[in-house]
Amino acid sequence: MPFILALFLIKPRSVAVKRLVRRLLKWGLILGLTGVLLGVAAIAVTYWMVEPRLPTAAEIRDVRLQVPLRVYSRDGKLIAMFGETKRMPVDITEVPIMVRNAFLAVEDARFYEHPGIDWRGIVRAIWLLATTSDRRVPGGSTITQVARNFFLSNEYSLTRKVAEIFLALRLERELSKDEILELYLNKIFFGYRSYGIAAAAEFYYGKKLTDLDLAEAAMLASIPKFPSSGNPLNNPDRALIRRNYVLERMSEIGAITPEQMRAAQSEPSHAFPHEPAIELDAPYLAEMVRLEVIERAGADALNNGYKAFTTIDSKLQEAANAAVRDRLLAFDQRKGFRGPEARVDMSTLTTVEARRAAVGAYRSVSGLMPGLVTASDAESAAVILADGQVILLDLAAVEWARPRSESGALGPKPKDVSRALASGDVVRVARDAEGVWRLSQLPRVQAALTAIDPEDGSIRAITGGFSFTLSKFNRATQSNRQPGSSFKPFIYAAAFERGFNPASIVNDAPLAFADPSAEGGVWKPQNDNEKFLGPMRLREAMVLSRNLVSVRLLDAVGINFAREYIQRFGFPPESLPPNLSLALGTSSLPPLALARGYSVFANGGYLVDTYSVEHIEDDSGNAIYTAAPKRACRECIARVAGDENDGAASADDLSAMLNGNSAPPETAPALTVPDIASPSGLLAPRVIDERNAFLITSVMRDVVKRGTGRGAMVLERNDLAGKTGTTNNFRDAWFSGFNPALVTTVWMGHDDFSSLGDREFAAQTALPIWVDFMRVALGDVPEMELVVPNGITTARIDAAGNLLAEASEGGIVEFFKTEDLMRLSVVDENSSGKQDAEQQGIDLF
Repeated sequence: MPFILALFLIKPRSVAVKRLVRRLLKWGLILGLTGVLLGVAAIAVTYWMVEPRLPTAAEIRDVRLQVPLRVYSRDGKLIAMFGETKRMPVDITEVPIMVRNAFLAVEDARFYEHPGIDWRGIVRAIWLLATTSDRRVPGGSTITQVARNFFLSNEYSLTRKVAEIFLALRLERELSKDEILELYLNKIFFGYRSYGIAAAAEFYYGKKLTDLDLAEAAMLASIPKFPSSGNPLNNPDRALIRRNYVLERMSEIGAITPEQMRAAQSEPSHAFPHEPAIELDAPYLAEMVRLEVIERAGADALNNGYKAFTTIDSKLQEAANAAVRDRLLAFDQRKGFRGPEARVDMSTLTTVEARRAAVGAYRSVSGLMPGLVTASDAESAAVILADGQVILLDLAAVEWARPRSESGALGPKPKDVSRALASGDVVRVARDAEGVWRLSQLPRVQAALTAIDPEDGSIRAITGGFSFTLSKFNRATQSNRQPGSSFKPFIYAAAFERGFNPASIVNDAPLAFADPSAEGGVWKPQNDNEKFLGPMRLREAMVLSRNLVSVRLLDAVGINFAREYIQRFGFPPESLPPNLSLALGTSSLPPLALARGYSVFANGGYLVDTYSVEHIEDDSGNAIYTAAPKRACRECIARVAGDENDGAASADDLSAMLNGNSAPPETAPALTVPDIASPSGLLAPRVIDERNAFLITSVMRDVVKRGTGRGAMVLERNDLAGKTGTTNNFRDAWFSGFNPALVTTVWMGHDDFSSLGDREFAAQTALPIWVDFMRVALGDVPEMELVVPNGITTARIDAAGNLLAEASEGGIVEFFKTEDLMRLSVVDENSSGKQDAEQQGIDLF
């Protein structure tokens, strides 16, 4: 071009020169025009080649960030986040101006001025790409950063740079400047799986964006350049240098004053890892929900910003966590001190930093902090924690630590601290309710608790063990254990279906059955105390948990009938052994299944399905799944109108029969239909007679009031029913209890099926966990009466189960099914209870 201009300045002196000039001008113009055309063609070809790789306008508008799945309690508390990235998208209006300026100062100070392409940066990038061997060159703008991060590969080439230009122009047409900046701030990587400015602020500082100070904002703005090698955790010195550079740039563009810059530069870095803002500790439930969400919405649900709202009540879940944790720790400490977790050579740990590092190798578990004993004497022991804090444990803090031998024998209480702790010991410490530090240890025993609403099966609280950190195995749903005597109510329910009642007399006496697999070829079941009480009413047999009565009862009704009947409670047939040991609870069931079975008694005879997810929302708040549980809904119009009356007679009909008219009524009594509809329209199936559910509940209320479950009476409620269960050699301890509002099952035992210890019955192990939980769960729930259903009446009996005359004083008031009482009243006129049993063809004596 300079050459052509020179020709215009030269004054031709001959015709030949003039012709030469004209020819050169002609070819110059042709070449220039050709160059322009070739440039346009090159751009067009390049665009034609690149355009298929560019997103459409609709795709640009519908950008989906990889946002983790969030799991919430039913009252909105965050339980867990699942996904490859930690991201919390924010609207640009939620990002303070100071934070925006920090990023713009270091990334693209002219962002709001240029039309989408910073030509100076692009030209510089192309020049460096062409003249240097380094393929990684600076250039571009925030817009091109967004383009690369969202839509293009990470390849460093001229082709990608060109694609960035085209895409930047398209982005500028489709999105506003604020929308582009918002996209950028939500997308960029900050290290440690944190994506987006909000997630970074939470991880490094445990703060919301609005709470960041200037130095923190500048530090975050410095990270995206070197997110892995330059973040303040991996390389604090380099991060500080980069942060101070960001502050300088902010001062240069006028975003802050020099004084503000210097003040912020003088601040030390105080970034450290912060766990996600989990508001409710329910990791076993969270894992259950994760699997269900994947099953319902696919694996992409973990990155699509879905929200799963569960049935968990945060208050109940916290109570479950505390009950399980505290009781397991107390039980474990009652068994003595097993010694330190590890011992280290203190001669190699001469500095505080070295000692902190040694402690840092152990993680905190359920509030039990690891600590290193640095010195001990008779009065106290000094323990350093991972944060450098040094605490002192006195004799009162270690008094429980009786040495435990391999055989399980306990030694005396320590009389000075040095007998329990020595320098170099790695131990666990925890604060008690008063905030005092005490020695502790990780328990070996485990427990599980499940609490469900018997109305619809929704899980209100669940914990599958002492610590999800130590063991992901969910004992509430995955552990099949023998329920022992807590299974007896199902045996009794089968017997009541066959005509037995709480007043039926069964002999508590020795039994022997031929069994080739047993020692001597004979199976001789025993009561837990190996004593026998003789003939007794079934109500008393349940209250006292007499094994031999249950075995006789199962033998009387028949194993096949009992197994088929018990399956109505939701138990799979393979879990029910086809022999008389079923009466002793030798089935294999997880705690959640047992709680579901007990809910049939609590809700009046209906089988509900347990569930934990109420609904799932997509990233726009639209429900993509909503649970529709089947409900017991005992007073729903459809339920009352559709249920049969189970052949029960009214109280008036019974009175007429007892007064000499033994003929059954010609018509059933009219039903009263309340004006109540099922909320979901889905009704759970009736699986047992409502009267059976009532009778079993009535008997189990006596178990709580005066039987093996009487420890629950500390709650001072009369609407509690339940049953203890302890298996052979004290391997498993259970308590399942309920009122009409809540069913809770607790299991306690060892994962390796070893014994809890001699005489460790459920009343001393599982029941206290249940009580601690229910004290909170039912704290605001009014006491509920046990409603007597149609077809149930009362009569006075003597201690032997014989009916007394109506006008008689004394005796015991017992509940009966109407038809059973009618039959018994006829039989009692001329025969004994034993004769009645013989008429049934049953040898109960």
